[in-house]
Amino acid sequence: MAKRTFSTLEIFLIFLFVLMTGITVALLSLLFVTSGTTENHTGFPTTQIPPATQGPTAIQASPTPSTPEPTLFQNFSGYHIGVGRADCTGQVADIILMGYSKTGQNARGILTRLYSRAFIMAEPDGSSRVVFVSIEIGMVSQRLRLEVLNRLQSKYGSLYRRDNVILSGTHTHSGPAGYFQYTTFVIASEGFSNRTFEYMVAGIMKSIEIAHTNMKPGKIFINKGNVDGAQINRSPSSYLRNPQSERARYSSNTDKEMVLLKMVDLNGDDLGLISWFAVHPVSMNNSNHLVNSDNVGYASYLFEQEKNKGYLPGEGPYVAAFASSNLGDVSPNILGPHCINTGESCDNANSTCPIGGPSMCIAMGPGQDMLDSTQIIGRIIYEKAKELYASASQEVTGPLASAHQWVNMTDVTVWLNSTHTAKTCKPALGYSFAAGTIDGFGTLNFMQGTTVGDPSWDSIRDQILGKPSEEIKECQKPKPILLHTGELSKPHPWHPDIVDVQIITLGFLAITAIPGEFTTMSGRRLREAVQEEFATYGMLNMTVVISGLCNVYTHYITTYEEYQAQRYEAASTIYGPHTLAAYIQRFRVLAKAIATDTVANLSSGPEPPFFKDLMAPLIPNTVDRAPVGTTFGDVLQPANPKYRVGEVVEVTFVGANPKNSAENQTHQTFLTVEKYEVTSATWQIMHNDASWETRFYWHKGLLGHSNATIQWHIPDTAQPGTYRIRYFGHNRKQNSPKPAVILSFESTPSTFDVVTTW
Repeated sequence: MAKRTFSTLEIFLIFLFVLMTGITVALLSLLFVTSGTTENHTGFPTTQIPPATQGPTAIQASPTPSTPEPTLFQNFSGYHIGVGRADCTGQVADIILMGYSKTGQNARGILTRLYSRAFIMAEPDGSSRVVFVSIEIGMVSQRLRLEVLNRLQSKYGSLYRRDNVILSGTHTHSGPAGYFQYTTFVIASEGFSNRTFEYMVAGIMKSIEIAHTNMKPGKIFINKGNVDGAQINRSPSSYLRNPQSERARYSSNTDKEMVLLKMVDLNGDDLGLISWFAVHPVSMNNSNHLVNSDNVGYASYLFEQEKNKGYLPGEGPYVAAFASSNLGDVSPNILGPHCINTGESCDNANSTCPIGGPSMCIAMGPGQDMLDSTQIIGRIIYEKAKELYASASQEVTGPLASAHQWVNMTDVTVWLNSTHTAKTCKPALGYSFAAGTIDGFGTLNFMQGTTVGDPSWDSIRDQILGKPSEEIKECQKPKPILLHTGELSKPHPWHPDIVDVQIITLGFLAITAIPGEFTTMSGRRLREAVQEEFATYGMLNMTVVISGLCNVYTHYITTYEEYQAQRYEAASTIYGPHTLAAYIQRFRVLAKAIATDTVANLSSGPEPPFFKDLMAPLIPNTVDRAPVGTTFGDVLQPANPKYRVGEVVEVTFVGANPKNSAENQTHQTFLTVEKYEVTSATWQIMHNDASWETRFYWHKGLLGHSNATIQWHIPDTAQPGTYRIRYFGHNRKQNSPKPAVILSFESTPSTFDVVTTW
């Protein structure tokens, strides 16, 4: 192999990479205590609740719950149903957005709030119940799940447990990072943000508590239908590696089917919906800096606004969750990949362009910009859900059940046939992981489809992190290993070994909780295998749903054939080429246990760790300062006196760091748009920061100075009249040697008029 030469730019980037890695390793060594930091049942710091004892006995334990049980009416046909929604946004500034792993993509404001949506279903006599929570975050981390389970046990005893509670992330790439415990994700997050972690945990808990309190007798209906025009396969060459006979059974290289549950009370009044559809929420690309819920979040927004008329976004009793599915190789950027410098297609095995390489190959959405694309894709999803909801007539009936195990995914023996076996591997990321995808390319010009390592990069890795063992290299073939994360344990393991597998069933519906991102064909194989297992033991014609990004994050899961291509998804299949087969085996075990009523005999498996002493955020807290002669909230640029529908109102204020508002939640929004009602002589709130018509931008200056800009994009539905925009914030103040305090403030600038014509 000829020795590679580097351009001046690449040499500079390599120097930066080595420098930043060295600094990171040094910081990690200083900031972590590497001994005595793993806890399972005892020894937790006083601010944390240790994980519950997780053996089979623990499931049956019944400590006295601190919250009284709502009285359940037993004589009816259907289920007790509870729905709840709560804010789980976290920081909207001074934190990396989770998903693209792009350095510098810090949050700098908010487009929409993020919500946790909880659904509780219980049998008429209250004997069995299941919980499904869809959360508008990138993915559920193991630490997040363990903490939620701890608090549920403290509040409700054994009512809500590891086996009957599923936490699923929608996979928006525009939510805050910082809530992980494994080192790979801690580094990608630039530290652990307890501020954001606590905000998310509290929001998830609140949504479950609301659902628990509001349970009432009702019915669930299911419907299915294809969604057209909202997705493409972003690795079609990998998909083609699957057997032709298998591909011939399907009409598309993506799963177009949406599965929807409609929930109503016994009077037929609407309660909520859950839908599952496979699409990546990456319509907002990696140049975005505003926290938001992306395309599936826009679908939720539209449905909830339709059902909760008269309520502000995020308010009202109706709850609509658009959950993730087998979206691993599915993009919403339906115009496909093109070279942005020449316009030619780059839909090839390496996603690269003749001029400029992989960084020029980008897929575009259908809109004029990323926000327009987000709303177009979101509306397509919403319209199909609305159609399915209106026509849903097949009632879901039958008992509720749940099964869960922890599995050491680094050591699963996979039966290839009746005589031959293989094993899963210690985690590792391949070269193509660093290439990114057509939805968001990497920064160092790595290329998808790389099956041979580069001696220069290998040398840099070996000097900083040590060499990967021959065992892991052999196990992971044909993946050329860039990061041998399964052999890195300082300051904590870089990837999880212990992973959740879980199924909950509602009559003939089985929801499989997938701890990562299944590709299209991986999802199809798992659904088919689980359905077959149920049928083998008497549960015929089960509908099996893939619910993605659940309980713990383990990157991607491709088929064995797709793994050979080593595009991004395969390079990110961390447990090796037989990962999918291992999951299929483990989910078959759960399906059999449910079908044969032997869940109580399942072993809980090895309990996952819970780490403390995690790296603090790299961006420190600073005192907020207003310019001399001003105070927080003072108007720097007022609104114009008059606007027409379709124009943009913009007001700029003396600002303070918005992350303070994740600690002191005196105000529940950064902004309101209010209209003066002449008849009542009062101001009515028309929009808040959860509205898609508003934007809140934070502009960070030096030495604690900052500005905040609020925009209102006046919709066609706006009524003529007098309006005002208000700003709500929190500033950090410190008078040494006293500890810092966070103080609330608000600002009400002058009014302006909205007219239909001049």
